Amino acid sequence: MAGQIIKTEFSELMQKSYIDYSMSVITARALPDVRDGLKPVQRRVLYAMDQLGLNYDKPHRKSARIVGDTMGKYHPHGDSSIYDTLVVMEQDFKKGMALVDGHGNFGSIEGDGAAAMRYTEAKLMKFTQEVYLADLDKNVVDFVPNFDETEKEPEVLPVRVPNLLINGAEGIAVGMTTSIPPHNLGEVVDAVCAYMDNEDISTQELMQSVIGPDFPTGGFVVNKSELLSIYEGGTGKIKIRGKIALEPAQKKADKDKLVISEIPYTMIGANIGKFISDIVDLVETKKTSDITDVSNESSKDGIRIVIELKKNADVDNLINMLYKKTRLEDTFGVNMLAIVDGRPEVMGLKKIIVHHINFQYDLATRKYTTLLNKELDNKEIKEGLIKACDIIDLIIEILRGSKNLKQAKACLISGDVTDIRFKSEQSKKDASKLCFTERQSTAILELRLYRLIGLEMLALQKEYEETLAKIAEYEKILGSKKAMANVIKKDLQKIKKEYAIERRTVIEDGKEASFEEKKIEEQEVMFIMDRFGYAKTIDMAAYERNKEAVHNENKYIFSCMNTDKICIFTDNGNLHQIKVHDIPFTKFRDKGTPIDNLGNYDSSGETIIYLCNSQSIKNVKMLFATYMGMMKLVDTSEFEVSKKTVASTKLQDGDKLIGIYATDATIAVYSKFSLDGEVSDEEVVESRQYIILQTVNGVFLKFPLSEIPEKKKSAVGVRAMKLVNGDSIEDLYLLSHSSEVIIDYKGREVDLNKMKMAHRDTKGTKLRV
Repeated sequence: MAGQIIKTEFSELMQKSYIDYSMSVITARALPDVRDGLKPVQRRVLYAMDQLGLNYDKPHRKSARIVGDTMGKYHPHGDSSIYDTLVVMEQDFKKGMALVDGHGNFGSIEGDGAAAMRYTEAKLMKFTQEVYLADLDKNVVDFVPNFDETEKEPEVLPVRVPNLLINGAEGIAVGMTTSIPPHNLGEVVDAVCAYMDNEDISTQELMQSVIGPDFPTGGFVVNKSELLSIYEGGTGKIKIRGKIALEPAQKKADKDKLVISEIPYTMIGANIGKFISDIVDLVETKKTSDITDVSNESSKDGIRIVIELKKNADVDNLINMLYKKTRLEDTFGVNMLAIVDGRPEVMGLKKIIVHHINFQYDLATRKYTTLLNKELDNKEIKEGLIKACDIIDLIIEILRGSKNLKQAKACLISGDVTDIRFKSEQSKKDASKLCFTERQSTAILELRLYRLIGLEMLALQKEYEETLAKIAEYEKILGSKKAMANVIKKDLQKIKKEYAIERRTVIEDGKEASFEEKKIEEQEVMFIMDRFGYAKTIDMAAYERNKEAVHNENKYIFSCMNTDKICIFTDNGNLHQIKVHDIPFTKFRDKGTPIDNLGNYDSSGETIIYLCNSQSIKNVKMLFATYMGMMKLVDTSEFEVSKKTVASTKLQDGDKLIGIYATDATIAVYSKFSLDGEVSDEEVVESRQYIILQTVNGVFLKFPLSEIPEKKKSAVGVRAMKLVNGDSIEDLYLLSHSSEVIIDYKGREVDLNKMKMAHRDTKGTKLRV
C-alpha cells in the first residue's frame, strides 16, 4: 500500500514536536506532583518495592532487583537514573524524612558515591509503608496502564502528609526548574491542621507552625524576615550558614580551634572539599594569617571540620571572613514549582497545603466509600445468615430434597419449590415464601455446620452489630465534611506522634557578616614571566642584582605595585585581569606559577597579544588591529571593571587580534606583533603619528593615526586596509617623524619612514623582493 505524503510547514512541525517533548519532560520526568510530592521515577520505585513485598519488617533485597523491576514494569529509562533515585531516597542527609532503608554503601555527605546496585540492598521504611503506600487496596487512587500496557501503576500514591514540603524537591525540566527546601514533619502537620480549622488562615499565621525550612544538615537560616514573602510567592533566596564554634585549648601545648559541626545544605557532597580548599586559599593568598591548619575529622557520627588557630587570633573577624569568603554561608534558591492538574505551577505555602487537603478529602472519600460498600455487603450477608440460622431446619430440608445446587439456590432466592421433596406440606409452604438475595443464598450454601453452635451464633450476632456500627461511622464521615476533617486530623496527629523529630535548623535574623581584610603593605615589585607562562613577582633589589639573567630568561618584565593588576589582552578579544597580590612573591630562582592557574586565561585556547600593568595604561587610548584588517582606538577607562575577564573588543567570525598599541608616548609598548604572539624589541617614541600595516603577501600601507576613529570596546572598528586574494594582516607598526625603523623583509632592508604616505582603507603597495 502506497504511503501518503503530508505537506506541512517545517517550523510549525518543529514547534509542535518541541512543545510535546517539553511537556513530556516537565510532567512525566522532572517535576513532582503536588498531590504526593513525588516525581514519576520516585513513585514507581516505591510502588515496585511495595509490589515486591519489601516491607519494613522483611529482609532487605538487592537494589539491582528493585531497579530491574522498576525499569521492566514501570519506568522504561536508564537504570542509573532509577538507582540514583533509590540512593537519594535512602540518604537521610538529603531528605527531611528518608523513604528507603538501605543496607550497604549508599554514599556519604562528603560526596562519596554509592556502591554498585549489585552490592547494596534495600527495603521500605516503616514511615513510607504506613504513610505513603497504605490503602492502595481500597481504591483510593486511579491506576493507569504502564508504558506497554502489560501492567497497572498508580497515577499518584496515597501519601497522607505534604511530602512536597517535608522532603522538598529538586528538578530541571525544559525552560523551568523546581527547588523546594525540606521542612519539619511535625510543623507541617500542625500547619495542615491549622488550615483545616480555619480555611481563611493567612500565610503569616501558617508560619507560626512552619517557621521556615528544616534542613537535614542543620545550620542556620539567617534571613527570617524575608521568609514571609518567599512563602507567599513561592520564590526567593534563603540565606543559610553552617554552625561554627570555638573550642579553647585544653592544654598549654594545644591550640584554640574553630569547629564546624553543621554545614549549609548546599555544601553536601564535593562542596565540602571545595570549602576546605577555599580555606587553604585564604591562607596561601595571605588573606588571613590566623589559621595554622585545617582538617576534616567527619565520621559516621557527624560533621567535624577543625580549623587550628594561631595564638591571639581574631576569632570573630575570622568567622566573618569564613562566612563571606567561603560557602560556609550560602543561598538556597527557592522556586516552589510542581505539577497541578497536569500543568506546572509556582505555589506559595498556603496553596501547597490547600492542594494537599483537597487530595486528602478525595482519598478519604474514596477510602470510606469503599469501606462502606464492603460493610454494606457484610451487613447483607450477616442478615441472611442470622435469618437462616433461625430456620436452619427448613434450610436443611431444602438442601436434602434438592437434586442439585442450582435447584436449592433458586428455592432460597425466589421460593421455587419445583421438584424439591419436602417432609410436609407446611415445609413446602414455608419454603415457597423464602426470598434471600444472591449474596445471602451463596453465604448460606457455604455455611459450615460449626457456625450453628450457640457461641458461634452469638459471635455472628456481635459481628452484625459491629458491622452496623461501622456503617453508621462511615456514613457519618461521608455525610459531613467536618467529621471527615476530624478523621484526617486525627490521622495526621498519630503520624506526628510516631514519626516527628526535633527541628534541626535554627531560624533567625542574623547579622551581616563583615570583616576587616588584612591590609596589604604597598610595595614596588618586578613582574616577570618566562616563555612557558610561569609568572612571579620579585623585589626590586633582587631584580637589580640579577638584571641580566632576568632579561635573558624571561619574556615579560616590568615593574608594578603589589596593589595593582596585571592586564592580559589575548587574540580572541578577551581581557583577563589578575591582582598582583595573587601572583606568588618569590625568590628570583623560584619557578613561579603558571599564569593559567591565577586567572581565567587559558593558554590552550588563546594567545597573549599584550600584557601590561593596569596603572601603565591609565588615561591612554588603546589601538586594536585584527587579522582581517579592522582597527579602532578605545579609551582605557572602558577596561576599569571589577570582573576578572571581560571582552576587550568585538571580533567578526573567524577574525582575531594581531596587535595592540597603547598610544601614549610616555610608556613602552611592543612595536611589532605577529600571528604566533611573538614580539620584537620594545621601543619608546615621542610622537606616534603614522601606522604601517604589513600583510602576509608583502603588501604595505602607511597612513596617519588620525584616520583611525575612537570606538567603544563593543564595536568591531573600521576597515584599515583593503585586502585582496585572501590576504591578511601580519604585522603592525606605529611610527613618528623622529623615529627610524628599518626592518628586514625577506633579506631586504626596508626603511619604514621612507614609505609613501597613503590613506586608510586603500590597497597599499606590494614590496618587490
